[in-house]
Amino acid sequence: MVRFFALIVVAIATLSIGLFSQEYNVDLKGSTLKWTGEKVTGKHFGTINIKDGSFKKEVAGFSGIFNIDMNSIKIDDLKDAGTNAKLLGHLKSDDFFSVEKFAIATFKLKSIKDYSPKKGEKGKHLVTGDLTIKGITNEISFPAEVKFDNKSFKADANFTINRAKWDIRYGSGSFFDNLGDKMIYDDIKFELKLVANSK
Repeated sequence: MVRFFALIVVAIATLSIGLFSQEYNVDLKGSTLKWTGEKVTGKHFGTINIKDGSFKKEVAGFSGIFNIDMNSIKIDDLKDAGTNAKLLGHLKSDDFFSVEKFAIATFKLKSIKDYSPKKGEKGKHLVTGDLTIKGITNEISFPAEVKFDNKSFKADANFTINRAKWDIRYGSGSFFDNLGDKMIYDDIKFELKLVANSK
């Protein structure tokens, strides 16, 4: 009898895991990642593409990984082709993202939890994961508005990273003194709209 009930418990547990487990693939056309970098004399902004990504929702929570194509960086505010190309080349150089050496950045999702947003924040979920840029990994957390079911997943988030933590030094007051109006602020702001579909 004990063995019988043990088998029942295992069967229910297995069924529960199946019911609450869902895998998603990122919809690359429906997802966008916008960036903004500011300096003393102004700012630049543009986009960067998510190369691929997949994640899983299980009873224990969310997990997954997203790859970001650093070669896909675009600058949207500079309309002159020559000026645009010059800055784009600089962003891809070793002064900034070292794209030739580190073509892919990654975000490893660790958790999505309920969250009470602070003043000025939007989103009732807190996303936490490890962000790797130029081979350097730091954990980041940011609020997001998340909606999902067994067919699709959508997330909207605005978040900021401090580039100095990833050794992106050019024009940074964290590494250099007396930059004056040539200083570029360390904060890089992102606007993420993520769409994913169940496998």
